[in-house]
Amino acid sequence: MTDTYAGRHITVAGLGVSGVPAARALRGLGAQVTVVNSSDGERQRAEATELEALGVTVRLGDGDTLPAGTELVVTTPGWKPTSPLFDAAATAGVEVVGDVEIAWRLRGSQGRPAAPWLAVTGTNGKTTTVRMLAAILEAAGLRTAAVGNIGVSLFDVVLGEQEYDVLAVELSSYQLHWAPSLRAHSAAVLNLAPDHLDWHGSMQAYAADKGRIYEGSQIACVYNAADPGTEELVRAADVAEGCRAIGFTLGAPGPSQLGVVDGILVDRAFVENRQRQAQELAEVVDLAAGAGTAAPHTIANALAAAALARAYGVPAAAVRDGLRAFRPEPHRIEHVATVGGVDFVDDSKATNPHAAQASLAAYEPIVWIAGGLAKGATFDELVTASAARLRGAVLIGADRTLIREALARHAPQVPVVDLDRTDTGAMSAAVQAAAGLAESGDTVLLAPACASMDMFTNYNKRGEAFADAVRALAPGRAEHG
Repeated sequence: MTDTYAGRHITVAGLGVSGVPAARALRGLGAQVTVVNSSDGERQRAEATELEALGVTVRLGDGDTLPAGTELVVTTPGWKPTSPLFDAAATAGVEVVGDVEIAWRLRGSQGRPAAPWLAVTGTNGKTTTVRMLAAILEAAGLRTAAVGNIGVSLFDVVLGEQEYDVLAVELSSYQLHWAPSLRAHSAAVLNLAPDHLDWHGSMQAYAADKGRIYEGSQIACVYNAADPGTEELVRAADVAEGCRAIGFTLGAPGPSQLGVVDGILVDRAFVENRQRQAQELAEVVDLAAGAGTAAPHTIANALAAAALARAYGVPAAAVRDGLRAFRPEPHRIEHVATVGGVDFVDDSKATNPHAAQASLAAYEPIVWIAGGLAKGATFDELVTASAARLRGAVLIGADRTLIREALARHAPQVPVVDLDRTDTGAMSAAVQAAAGLAESGDTVLLAPACASMDMFTNYNKRGEAFADAVRALAPGRAEHG
């Protein structure tokens, strides 16, 4: 009911892309809303002014104290479970949930049927998969949207005027941690690799939070056959009776799997006789036409999206048409230009070693630009797996030494340029150094394996700096992508 929150005293932890829509939505439902935020900068003050005009109380510079009278805390993803605010809430017996949980509870509150959620998580590939899924659903003629961690507030969708048939929902481990009631129509975990361990505390806790996406799933739990950890999460989940485990693989699929045979994406899960039959969905060239690349991880993402769409009953032709229509977001294996026979590719979104390894697997020979904030990650496995593909490496950023040491241990033959810089202008120097190492036919690949905040506002700004530096190399000789 829309009046569930009317008159309740609710504290929202954090502003930003999640907190502002949550506070706005809860205030619109009649709640007495207080937002607390630890930082007090220009952006936060502007957001506070916007909310205060709606009758929301905003406390900047104090994120530890629980406001008196709080009956519910709604947290945004960045707040760690160990935050003092949540300790205070536990002491007071106050429930803490996330913005996704509230959005889930509000489904159907506008007097129309609640659209089912097709939910996606994983260490890498979430956004691409969700956008592929939305493109497929649209090709099937369904009213849909790509929402959630992708940057589109779920509140705007569940409380808006637009009616949807089904939603493609990206969920982070942070969001899943605080969403105990979520029950998706079908859900996928794309992969598992160490990430955000400073937030979760351990790999086990991180994986457990990812696995929450499967809880109560109705139709299908989609897992990565090449990543046993994802299948283990399916086995551990308490799902609805009849819910199926559906795998995806880059090889030939077995029954109840989607996979690839002779360059064709095929379905042996959602066919009448999966022991003997397979349904052609699309060709790898269809994917390359849309995504601009048919790298292995791009194919895997497409298979996961197809599995979720097929679980919803989408016909095979819509999978093909959706993948052809799909266009990737910027800074995800984006070809910037070809200069002197060398391709320059921007994968600034590869913010951890797992993502960078997938990117490096798509090309050879490579001059690799890497470095930034490691977030506790290690690089030995990444370098070992990629060493044979490397023509050279150019390192920037605060934690570049960790990558340099891994290269020295596992790829001592690879020339390394170590730029002792963390200023934004270092990217121009990195591109010039990489161009000096590259030969015609090579790929200069920005796949940092690290976060960007030591040098840039975000990975988008880092990717833009790379593209600007590439285009400045030799404007008259560049063939732009």
